[in-house]
Amino acid sequence: MLNEPREAMDYDVLLVGAGPASLAAAIRMKQLSAEKGTDLSVCVVEKGAEVGSHIVSGNVFEPRALEELLPDWKELGAPLDTPVTKDQFLLLSENKSLGLPHFLLPKEEHNDGNYIISLSKFVRWMGEQAEEAGVEIYPGFSASEVLYREDGSVGGIATRDVGIGKDGKPKGTFARGMELRARVTLFGEGCRGSCSEEVMEKYNLREGVQPQTYGIGVKEVWRIPKEKHQAGLVQHTLGWPLQQTLMDKTFGGSFMYHMEDDLVQIGVVVGLDYENPYINPYEEFQRFKTHPAIRKYLEGGECVQYGARCLNEGGYHAIPKLTFPGGGLIGCSAGFLNGVKIKGTHTAMKSGMLAAEAAYEALTATGAEPVAETAEINPEEPAIDISSYEAAVESSWIAEELKAVRNVHAGFHNGFLPGLLYAGVATHVLKGKEPWTIPNTVADSAKTRPAKEFTPIEYPKPDGKLTFDLLSNLQRSGTNHNHDQPAHLRIKPEHSEVPSKESFPVYAGPEQRFCPARVYEYTDGSASNGVPQLVINAQNCVHCKCCSIKMPKEYINWTVPEGGGGPA
Repeated sequence: MLNEPREAMDYDVLLVGAGPASLAAAIRMKQLSAEKGTDLSVCVVEKGAEVGSHIVSGNVFEPRALEELLPDWKELGAPLDTPVTKDQFLLLSENKSLGLPHFLLPKEEHNDGNYIISLSKFVRWMGEQAEEAGVEIYPGFSASEVLYREDGSVGGIATRDVGIGKDGKPKGTFARGMELRARVTLFGEGCRGSCSEEVMEKYNLREGVQPQTYGIGVKEVWRIPKEKHQAGLVQHTLGWPLQQTLMDKTFGGSFMYHMEDDLVQIGVVVGLDYENPYINPYEEFQRFKTHPAIRKYLEGGECVQYGARCLNEGGYHAIPKLTFPGGGLIGCSAGFLNGVKIKGTHTAMKSGMLAAEAAYEALTATGAEPVAETAEINPEEPAIDISSYEAAVESSWIAEELKAVRNVHAGFHNGFLPGLLYAGVATHVLKGKEPWTIPNTVADSAKTRPAKEFTPIEYPKPDGKLTFDLLSNLQRSGTNHNHDQPAHLRIKPEHSEVPSKESFPVYAGPEQRFCPARVYEYTDGSASNGVPQLVINAQNCVHCKCCSIKMPKEYINWTVPEGGGGPA
């Protein structure tokens, strides 16, 4: 059964992941089909049970790309319901806060004309627009395998088989995955997508660029008392609890966004280039909520949702080569987030639009009949080259934005105060015109230092009202996986001894702390030769991808579970 042939469907363009980048690309592709008269078939495949179910971002949305893609978005009912009315930026000590005047903030931190949105809700709306334009969208199907043609080019993806038990044997519910073949495949899986990482390695797309660096965002949604709610308020902070001294090298900050209906999105982003293995991003977030400037909003309220997701923070110099034979990388699969703006949706959408334009031009230039008319790909057609997409990004406002702030994150490698001073000079004076690049040559996984150099951090116990233990909060994520399936988190065979011989004895098992879902734990009960053994609770996974980034030697291979599994 496991070796029986898969059913196959052919498309002109396949998009992997139904996020802002892929949906913008799909819509743009159908717009070009209508404008130029050659209709191309477009398919989007999404591992979440519904479009938007795996989108957890707290989001201040810049509508620049949306204005270009759908100028009549207001008439179409785009859910941009809460205009930003006030920006607030605070520097925190343990008990005090200092508000920075608006004129001191870089223009990247000004949110005039932006909106506080639910990105999940917005993505669902984009999906509706795409389907109305003729795009086929298939949620609940995990892209588990990249398909390659005989010439070595990408030819689509295969979805994961379902109905396989933990023992690897087919169950009564077994169904073979499907091949979705395409002339052009665009990967828009988001940060650290498994298929995207595969093609980057296969085609050596990261050659000559800096290692990507990441952050882990931990977020809650609260419903707060009406008298405390200020619809449109955007608040960001730096300082406590992540930076406890002026020379602290831990990078990160917080956000609080007041949405509609007395809802507040609140969270902390911790740079995964931190050195101290005792740092626990989830607990840092819980501690942050106890600050007087923050708790005053939350007291008397109710936490209604929890989630976590990694994001790219490497910026311009960490963007890989964007194209390969038969396709390209878009959105956060490539790493277009603007870390100073703390925004990436607008750049993701623009990248998808540019990729769609390059793909449409390349597909129609071949003279071959589209799959939309023939229902199958011509096997004699050579691999489609969309390399013009790369040049289009470089000449677009995406590159202009990212170049201007390319050194800001790296400026914090020498400490909080030096980083803050450099950020001010870079954004107010240099504005991206500095003739130097601050290098980053080390992956986040290699920046963790031995535990013996640090003191364990004692975090306050949760009170169950303002702060919560992780497993209680995990229930608010809606995370659900079929327990009787092969684990999607797998130790790489070549690193099978890293947990017991390196991670635990040298780094005190940091995966127990950086995972925001308690997937990983070392238990004395299963100790072998006196060394605690790693237990992987894959059913808890919220699909943040942190483990594939921060593990010593990156020893975990993050693969997709059955379609529909994960956060709701």
